[in-house]
Amino acid sequence: MEKVLVTGARGFIGSQLCKRLANSGVELHAVSRQPPADVPAWWRSIGGDVGYARRATAIRWWNVDLIDLQATRELIRTVRPDTTYHLAGLATSTSRFEMVLPILQNNFLTAFNLLLVTCESGAGRIVLAGSVEEPDSPNPIPCSPYAAAKGATSAFARMFEALYQTEVVIAKIAMVYGPAQADLTKLVPYVITTFLRGERAKLSSSVRPVDWIYVDDVVDGLMDCAHASGVRGRTIDLGWGKVCTIREIVRRLRELIPEAPEPLFGAVPDRPLERVLKADVATSCKLIGWNPSTTLQAGLRRTVEWYRSRPGA
Repeated sequence: MEKVLVTGARGFIGSQLCKRLANSGVELHAVSRQPPADVPAWWRSIGGDVGYARRATAIRWWNVDLIDLQATRELIRTVRPDTTYHLAGLATSTSRFEMVLPILQNNFLTAFNLLLVTCESGAGRIVLAGSVEEPDSPNPIPCSPYAAAKGATSAFARMFEALYQTEVVIAKIAMVYGPAQADLTKLVPYVITTFLRGERAKLSSSVRPVDWIYVDDVVDGLMDCAHASGVRGRTIDLGWGKVCTIREIVRRLRELIPEAPEPLFGAVPDRPLERVLKADVATSCKLIGWNPSTTLQAGLRRTVEWYRSRPGA
């Protein structure tokens, strides 16, 4: 039986990955700073099938702060996973100065510690959650502390693979959306829940084109990264491969929520250094055989239906 470790297991992508893995017959270990007090309730909250609730209770939860190197070392030596999905971190593109250190610690140091102890122990493959916002050669300046931390993580991951033969794959993920996203400051859940309350969403100019990807497609891609051959040290883009402006997303959400009032564009400032970023899906397909399957319209419809069905929506 494959041993699988998921960090950031209570997060948006991590929880959906756990839902998929729990139904796949693996020995699943989940890491978070605070495991859920009621696992079956948590399972249902992320859309887990009630018929499989017993699988959710079989998840082995570990209360570990991955910033702590020794705690991370003990975790990996105890579990000895065949596959580690590293999804823990602060998912924010804020440029506020006071967030630089927390983002460095939670996004870079946690990944570095995992790379180090995995190399020490000879554990299996690590799939690192990167970002399409990472700086590249045409655009070497990171657009946020988050992008800088992700870029540094990817650089160290490639070094660990090249020098020490650590088995690592970097998944550069585009803008993820979908049901059960608890962080209501993220654009799609913020706009949906604001519209459902009959309020006007306060937005930036919203002219930025973005590559949007449905969470189930990301889970598929991560699992393909974990099991594909010939991709050690490679970077795999997980996105739709097309861009759509934020204004267009908001327009589509208003069509799905007819009672929604007109949004307030320009009510908040645009973030500096924003770039147009698009996933290279053709190369991802060649490397791991993955293609996204959920259209933007279908994904937005499912997401609206999920939030509409929640109590108090």
